[in-house]
Amino acid sequence: MAIYTLGLAGAVGHDPAAALYRDGELVAAVEEERLIRRRHANGESAHLAARHCLQAAGIRGQDVNRVAIPFAPINLFNKARWHYAYRHWYAPDRAIDSVLNGNRRYRRYRHELGEFLDKLHIPSESVEIIPVQHQLAHAASAVFLDEQRGKTPLFCIDSKGEYSNLFFGYSEGGKITRIKEFYNPDSLSGMYAALTDYLGFEVLDGEFKVMGIAPFGDPEKYDLSSLARFGERRFKVNNHLVGTVGIRRYKAKNKGHYFSKQLVELLGPRRVGNLTDDPYVHYAAAIQKLYEDLALEMIETFLGEHIAQTGRLAVAGTGSMNIRLNRRLAEMPGVDHLLVTPACADSGTAIGAAAYVARADGETLTPKANLFLGPQYTRRQCELACTGHREKPQFEVLENPHQRAAELLAAGEVIAWFRGRMEFGSRALGNRSILADASREDVAAKLNRQVKFRETWRPYSASVLAEDPTQRCAEFPELVDEYMCVSTPANDEFKRRFGAVVHVDGTVRAQRVTEARCPDFYALLSEFKQRSGHGVVVNTALNRPGEAMACTPEEALNVFMGTDLNYLILGDLLVTKRPESEAW
Repeated sequence: MAIYTLGLAGAVGHDPAAALYRDGELVAAVEEERLIRRRHANGESAHLAARHCLQAAGIRGQDVNRVAIPFAPINLFNKARWHYAYRHWYAPDRAIDSVLNGNRRYRRYRHELGEFLDKLHIPSESVEIIPVQHQLAHAASAVFLDEQRGKTPLFCIDSKGEYSNLFFGYSEGGKITRIKEFYNPDSLSGMYAALTDYLGFEVLDGEFKVMGIAPFGDPEKYDLSSLARFGERRFKVNNHLVGTVGIRRYKAKNKGHYFSKQLVELLGPRRVGNLTDDPYVHYAAAIQKLYEDLALEMIETFLGEHIAQTGRLAVAGTGSMNIRLNRRLAEMPGVDHLLVTPACADSGTAIGAAAYVARADGETLTPKANLFLGPQYTRRQCELACTGHREKPQFEVLENPHQRAAELLAAGEVIAWFRGRMEFGSRALGNRSILADASREDVAAKLNRQVKFRETWRPYSASVLAEDPTQRCAEFPELVDEYMCVSTPANDEFKRRFGAVVHVDGTVRAQRVTEARCPDFYALLSEFKQRSGHGVVVNTALNRPGEAMACTPEEALNVFMGTDLNYLILGDLLVTKRPESEAW
């Protein structure tokens, strides 16, 4: 009998997801946001995601043996709860609750889990429910998708879990060993989130914009070192300024923020103008540099000797979505191989928790070639979506969709591309993408005008055909990132030919596309290279602003019909819009 381990994410209130292992093989994983079409799916459970995983495996709820959740009870005698209470002395309700009722959120989650399992017909009285501490789940998602022999140093950087938000340790022989942890409110990602809030953005979404605008500023113009410090193996955030709760929080229009009035007095009013204005653009540069510097200093302190032994470093947690930090980590002395999990957001803890539990039970985990783990659709389903759509798009069956798509791209068209299983994680990796020829000077403006409406300073990402040596954009020996998780310095030739995907600091976020990991997308890029002479395309997610990535054929059609795109490859179909005179 097969052993099924269902992993769930969402205990911290956002990014619910589900993942399913069968005898050590990850057979399905999907985020709830993709199925309900609401980014981060705040306040939701992973009900639809879990149901999809069961359907993909062809099993019923009663076949599930274990449910792994990435949120665990913390013992009263664990210093995490006492640290939290001590650091929140000025908010007695928070401090007392941490000591006397520190597992309240866990108990509430477990209570809700019973109803959740009942809906899936998973017998809660007989299935084994195994809690995994949040940062361990993040760590497992980094090292167990493709476990390496020997020791792998681990760094998890997260806003919050139960209490821990920074984790230093290593993986060896299927076990994860802690070296050091730091607890809220002393959170490096929390510090960055507070400045994101101060700069006028929503936490969880705006961090990308702060990171993106940082190269336009001068990190030395304003000193933000008072926000946090690290010394004598201790890390402390200044919670007089950021990471505040209760009476210290800055409030405006009945909304509490992640920073204090004292920060506003120090830096000036919360941003209301253009992000590129002084001082805000320089604050973005300064917080990015402080974030990187503190992370590197702590990694060197707690993991330096392990990195020197192994040449490796694995990184996970929501904070590791910062591609500029990851570039600094890749450049650290002694780091020959940087592994950044593509499932680094909290949704990835569904995979991590299930992997941790399966590995702890002695299962050997099958390495994953890619993260195409979500729903997929037949040609017939795509045809029915077209015929049933209110806009009545035109479509034709293609004998060779890769060839036709390559012809359109080479002719300068921007195309929507929907094929195969849905990607897991925050990056579009070639199955739910909008694509364009990266060598065209007007491509960014065209994408903004037709679909994305982004700020002009935000660059687009690239996908690069791996076996094309003329397209190497890195100053490293080769472009090693296959999941768009690292910002890579571009060489002069790449900047000249593909300026649309090069940021102002001379870097590019690129996906190295190999036949082994992405055979379908590889086939497209190979066809495109035959026509254009290069294998580099702009690759951005198949969605409109504010939406989750399209998952179903109907959603892909809605994106297509709601934009100025002219062509959609929907499985084996070429979809176009009906001329206005023929439209209903």
